[in-house]
Amino acid sequence: MRIVIAEDAVLLREGLAGLLTDRGHEVVGRCGDATALLALVASTEPDLVVTDIRMPPDFTDEGARAAVHIRRTHPGVGILVLSQHIETRFAVQLVASGDGFGYLLKDRVLDVDSFLDALVRVAGGGSALDPVVVTALLRAAVDPVATLTGRERAVLELMAQGWSNAAIAGALQLTERTVETHIGAVFGKLGLPVSSHENRRVRAVLAYLDAVRV
Repeated sequence: MRIVIAEDAVLLREGLAGLLTDRGHEVVGRCGDATALLALVASTEPDLVVTDIRMPPDFTDEGARAAVHIRRTHPGVGILVLSQHIETRFAVQLVASGDGFGYLLKDRVLDVDSFLDALVRVAGGGSALDPVVVTALLRAAVDPVATLTGRERAVLELMAQGWSNAAIAGALQLTERTVETHIGAVFGKLGLPVSSHENRRVRAVLAYLDAVRV
């Protein structure tokens, strides 16, 4: 099996490469950022990509976005997300896009045989979802607030406290333009289109309050 590894933590990346090579697989590329990952997939055409979610330069969701792009441009490549974080929005997109997708938390690597079985299953068109990820996806299906990234949720939390965009920007050390972008993403994920007779900011806050009361 030909594999590309995208992981910014050098020790983990090289450890995975060594493990996979020892088990007879061919690591055809390894990198530490999403841009390099896309280039490697295009040049090596692997059977499987193993990628983290948060990588340089912003350490937000670069790997997840790269995985979605790979699924769209190279649908035959299996994708295994291996991360400490759960990004439900992209996970939903990838699960819905078809077979050949896995999402495991990094500590699952410690169970080497199960981890390797998951790799083979995903590369062969099957799936491998961590139970914690499944729980998050089920929750996201009924609670759209659960699909927000950590930064988007932080922005919404401050909105719920009555903070202005300028105040939120100062508290989170962001520009106001970035805050506006996050708020737009929040509105989109909560299904709040532009309306002349409803205040989307108020509706978003109400959705957040409903979620935290659960």
